[in-house]
Amino acid sequence: MTTQTRIVALVGSLRADSLNRRIAEALRDQAPEGVVVEIAEGLESLPFYNEDLDGDAVPTAAATLRELVGNADAVLAVTPEYNGTMPAVLNNAIDWLSRPYGVGAIVGKPFGVVGATPTPYGGKWAHADAARSAGIAGAIVVDGAVHSQSALEVDVLEDVEVLERLQAVVASLAAFQPAAA
Repeated sequence: MTTQTRIVALVGSLRADSLNRRIAEALRDQAPEGVVVEIAEGLESLPFYNEDLDGDAVPTAAATLRELVGNADAVLAVTPEYNGTMPAVLNNAIDWLSRPYGVGAIVGKPFGVVGATPTPYGGKWAHADAARSAGIAGAIVVDGAVHSQSALEVDVLEDVEVLERLQAVVASLAAFQPAAA
């Protein structure tokens, strides 16, 4: 029996034809053998995190996301950069996944972040912020599982070297083994 590694992709752009959405789709479609990349849908339906809403009757969108990530082996954020940081939709998803404190769905999950922006920096601040936030929320940010790419001078979805670097992040999440205690 073959086991599969399940990676949930959180896309930080809500635009239907966004470059980062297309990157997530390419990583899903080109996942290595034994790896399934599933894109979390419905992030636009998550209410802003509010502890008053996070009680016995958690909003459906939040419960669905928590279940999806809770059943996954790893999490990959695929995000652009908005105003020098991660988009609010990604931050909000991480907030919902971090609760209940200490036992949220993201706790202990290997985490990586990739993406591209049409800036010289390629989204590195957003990616650093997403990695930091997920780490504080309890995820394990995997060394080498962060890749920022400028989309100014390269077609991210056509450049073989860029695609290989993005795919390497997926492979590193799939191969991650936590250190023995």
